[in-house]
Amino acid sequence: MDTIYTTQSKLKEDLGLTKVRAVLNQNYKRNGTKSYVHLLLRYNIEPTKSGPYFRASRPKQRGLIPEKFRAALGGRVSKEQVLVKKAGHEPDAGHGEVTAEDSQNDMLYLCKVSVGTPPQNLMLDFDTGSADFWKIEYGDGSYASGDCGTDTLIVGGLTVKKQTVETADKLSEQFVSSTGDGLLGLAFGKINTVKDGGKADPQATPVENMIKQNDIPKEAALFTSAFYSSRDAATSKSFYTFGFIDQELVKKSGEGIHWVEIDKSDGFWAFPSESVSINGESIPTSSNVAIADTGTTLALMSDDVVDALYAQIPGATYDWFSQGYIFPIDVTVDDIPEFKVAVGDKEFLIQKEDLAFAPTDDGKNWYGGVQSRGSMPFNIYGDTFLKSVYAIWDQGNTRFGVVPKLEKTQNLTPPTATVNGEAKMRVTSVAMAAADGIDPVSVPL
Repeated sequence: MDTIYTTQSKLKEDLGLTKVRAVLNQNYKRNGTKSYVHLLLRYNIEPTKSGPYFRASRPKQRGLIPEKFRAALGGRVSKEQVLVKKAGHEPDAGHGEVTAEDSQNDMLYLCKVSVGTPPQNLMLDFDTGSADFWKIEYGDGSYASGDCGTDTLIVGGLTVKKQTVETADKLSEQFVSSTGDGLLGLAFGKINTVKDGGKADPQATPVENMIKQNDIPKEAALFTSAFYSSRDAATSKSFYTFGFIDQELVKKSGEGIHWVEIDKSDGFWAFPSESVSINGESIPTSSNVAIADTGTTLALMSDDVVDALYAQIPGATYDWFSQGYIFPIDVTVDDIPEFKVAVGDKEFLIQKEDLAFAPTDDGKNWYGGVQSRGSMPFNIYGDTFLKSVYAIWDQGNTRFGVVPKLEKTQNLTPPTATVNGEAKMRVTSVAMAAADGIDPVSVPL
């Protein structure tokens, strides 16, 4: 690692690389069920646990037959599975479409990126589960459509030339209701959704383009992420780096970086995760795979693992209406088990406070930070896991690295949604950036 650090340090000094602050979105309102529905849509998951949301078949008519004539004329019809919502708990209750209001559409963190000449500052969502710079279409039903061009991207002092930028001129309700200026995908180009003449035309991601540049050595073809608790006013500030690893944070962990080779064949940051442990008792999950996703707040795992975890928390129960496990708001840190998940052949602890994701609507329970992955064949490790580690996303060497990053104090205090008894007012991304000491010059895409 000494040689790698030396190369990165020189690059950092030569180019003036800096950390990229991940600003906590002040408009983000934690809601467990909405966050879970977002994942059901994002990854096209069929739930395996009961609740209001499930998948149903509906006719999908192809061709250019006007809507009002389709029923009478027939046409080429196929079936598609869509997520729907039951109107009630009764077996014969009807169901309807899932709307933007049912899903979490806002971003938890926003990061400053400069685009163009002269540079224009944007506050974007960095997403390792996506490969688009903005977004053409998303698994959760949100979309942005428009033209593509190339421009210069500057992130953390690192310049990426000739980056494809998807400029949006049409947005779905989900994107309109979100706070940021867009999205920067950090997965692999295979899942980029750009089309040319109706045919897939995937474009390289910023990190892939960074790797192609001769001035970026292989040792620096990476980015890192460190997320901290939003419940502590004096907490460390969340950040990303591009082109270098924060050596001090690695040293602070007291451990070396644990590396695991990734499988990028499906476009994700995927790696083996073949065990979990609960209070020291190991549960093998043979041949299991997980993906790390900064665009996801929860962690999703197999039903067997989820059931075993909440069986160890006093008062925990599966709630049909929440479509997830909940447990009493007054549990103590000692009531929550030590829960570890494997990254390659080593297990890492998920902080106890992150197993308590958000209060339920009645304020009496926590919605758990780990929930069922349903029909998904792999685990999804989002913010619930990533806040417990310093993550190194080494795209140049196709590997994922982690070191523990545990906070000394675990805070189970429910977050407040009001100030002086009044609801918080919505804040623009420009105001958030300015309040956090970031140049507030920002324009919409």
